[in-house]
Amino acid sequence: MTTLKKTASQMVAEARARIEEIETKDLIARLDDPDLVIVDIRDIRERQRGGYIPGSVHAPRGMIEFWVDPDSPYHKAVFAQPGKKYVFHCASGWRSALTVATLQDMGFEAAHLREGFSTWAAHGGPVESPVKKD
Repeated sequence: MTTLKKTASQMVAEARARIEEIETKDLIARLDDPDLVIVDIRDIRERQRGGYIPGSVHAPRGMIEFWVDPDSPYHKAVFAQPGKKYVFHCASGWRSALTVATLQDMGFEAAHLREGFSTWAAHGGPVESPVKKD
């Protein structure tokens, strides 16, 4: 078995120590903010199974750095909106913590939902479900 220099858990802890974390109830309170962009980095199957935050942008984790980078051929305009507050989330807050730390290293300011989508509905957050195809 390979001995790692750093565990995934250590990486998440280090990321969380240097990024902005937003509590679920605080993000729910800001849902009507026109300057807020919520970015869901979960796999499409997670969104289909459990639903998603209404109005959230889906950006698969594997493409984030490329979609954010204006010099990338994969750049998405949603990530080039001045004055917007970007909040990334995954299911439990681990992937989004690593994502936001990486984006911060690139010079892209963002925050993440500390507990992820896992506590969203329990805190009264609205959930939209994908349209079922017959």
